[in-house]
Amino acid sequence: MGIRILKGGMLTTVQDSGRPGYQSQGFGVSGVMDRRSFKIANLLLDNPENEAVLEFTLLGPTLEFTSETIIAITGGDFQPQVNGKPVKMYTALYMHRGDILSFRGCRTGSRGYIAFSSYLEIPVVMGSRSTNIKCGLGGFKGRRLLDGDYISFRAKRRYLPYFLSRSLDLNEFEQDNITLRVIMGPQDDAFTAAGKETFLSSEYVVTSEFDRMGCRLEGPFIASKATTDIISDGIAFGSVQVPSHGKPIILLADRQTTGGYAKIATVISVDIPKLVQRKTDHKVKFQAVTVEEAQELLALEAKEMNEFRHQIYQPCKEVLDCRLVAKRISKLFQ
Repeated sequence: MGIRILKGGMLTTVQDSGRPGYQSQGFGVSGVMDRRSFKIANLLLDNPENEAVLEFTLLGPTLEFTSETIIAITGGDFQPQVNGKPVKMYTALYMHRGDILSFRGCRTGSRGYIAFSSYLEIPVVMGSRSTNIKCGLGGFKGRRLLDGDYISFRAKRRYLPYFLSRSLDLNEFEQDNITLRVIMGPQDDAFTAAGKETFLSSEYVVTSEFDRMGCRLEGPFIASKATTDIISDGIAFGSVQVPSHGKPIILLADRQTTGGYAKIATVISVDIPKLVQRKTDHKVKFQAVTVEEAQELLALEAKEMNEFRHQIYQPCKEVLDCRLVAKRISKLFQ
């Protein structure tokens, strides 16, 4: 009862919101890159908010289902197919035993997510099911998924406690050019006034050096007062380091725990999904905001998630068998 990995894709791993609390001991947080898509995938199935999902990059996996379950696919548009026929993203999909889920290609965005109503049978390590590839820790054997792997389900949850009234229509990753809002610091005083102006007024390009650890940008030189070398300190998700070459590097989910380069700014939480769904040669600009503004934006995102739930669910008097749910869902799109 579970899924067989027929093709592992380019980089498919088990992830949840991460493994916080261990950076002081040298263990990175890891977790999903796009937390918004991750949350929506679980919301669509009424899963626990932090239930583990499959995250894949640029090239999706091919999965065979050995039992019935319900899934939701979010993130970039990877053009999913079940048994060779196109299916919708951002909705609940009923999967039969023997069904094959595959992806035609990455049309928009660069990362996708698959949530499962039956929950993946992955052990909890240090409070998380996330994969830390660098440490070989957590997830499925501490590594990316390979052809022939098999993951069991840990529950026979083949129903939804609500009637899914409609799918979400989210085309969030169409733009090639984006603006990332940042909070300046904590070492912005290491840069000249002109250097900070360059950072906030220039356009930077996403390079091919872009993975779960970080995103290196190409663009105008950011001038420092003397050197950008500092005594190593902790690194947050979204920290923007500027080494001596003067080009920004944004550190992401699999970032190192500490770093010795000055951090001119930090990308705010609600904008990180936009960044991690970029591709090579996409363009990025930065806009400074205050901590208070960032907090307000985070509160608005939480409110939006709650509104999504009200938009897509209609309460039922009794638990629905997933076969009935599947029939009702299919009628919505006829």
